Amino acid sequence: MSEPTVDLAAEYETSGVREVLEELDRALIGLSPVKQRIRETAALLLVDKARREMGLTQETPTLHMSFTGNPGTGKTTVARMMAGLLHRLGYIRKGHLVSVTRDDLVGQYIGHTAPKTKEVLKKAMGGVLFIDEAYYLYKPDNERDYGQEAIEILLQVMENNRDDLVVIMAGYADRMDKFFAANPGFRSRIAHHIDFPDYSDAELLQIAETMLEEQSYRFAPEARAAMADYIALRRAQPHFANARSIRNALDRARLRQANRLFSEAKGPLDAAALSTIAEPDIRASRVFRGGLDQDRPVAREAAE
Repeated sequence: MSEPTVDLAAEYETSGVREVLEELDRALIGLSPVKQRIRETAALLLVDKARREMGLTQETPTLHMSFTGNPGTGKTTVARMMAGLLHRLGYIRKGHLVSVTRDDLVGQYIGHTAPKTKEVLKKAMGGVLFIDEAYYLYKPDNERDYGQEAIEILLQVMENNRDDLVVIMAGYADRMDKFFAANPGFRSRIAHHIDFPDYSDAELLQIAETMLEEQSYRFAPEARAAMADYIALRRAQPHFANARSIRNALDRARLRQANRLFSEAKGPLDAAALSTIAEPDIRASRVFRGGLDQDRPVAREAAE
């Protein structure tokens, strides 16, 4: 009697893993270390799936994760794709993503936190729960804070329901390290840690062009050079948020373009005029005058 075998290459195709990984490459510019870690995780899950089907193991692996890095580096997008990957491989039933912050989990008075947290967990079951800035759940200096109650419920569910829910906790690397040190229960339940690097200036410029193309806009050559200068200046300012800051800058550039066209128009405008971001639309930013372009929404740490 021949030994049972598995064709991992065929599994890679039929499970839809290739489709998810190709979408990851298309959707995100740069992030090579992150993409490599996702590919490695996909390979691990494929092998684990084959082992379980052959009866070599019965235990569901721990799939809870930590995503660390600065804002605007694609953590939420990757979490959504990870949910799709886990669903296609049969690790979660639905494959949806529920994204929350502390405010969605922690109440403001006694008896409020447990129902809020449990309701979020109910919505997330069968999928992935993404907790952004997870370290704000823990405020040891505030004796009246109810974050610890949410933490205790999360820890219990992460252990007892790991075959039906994957939790991804995200935030700045240094703050996440302190959070895990203060709450070792999380560290012991999280098997995969992925760090998201900042984008380079060249990658941010490519992201800006892609964002414009998605809305049928383009840079004039001089505007593209101005955007490169903007990126270099904005990166050096406080609260820079990578792709998020670029999107906000482009929103302001489109606003300036609309006002410029309206004030300067002396006749009908063609599609090229309506679709072109010119150099003044970029250089009118106060960044070029030494000011600060405040991104929206304001970062929590900036407001505290």
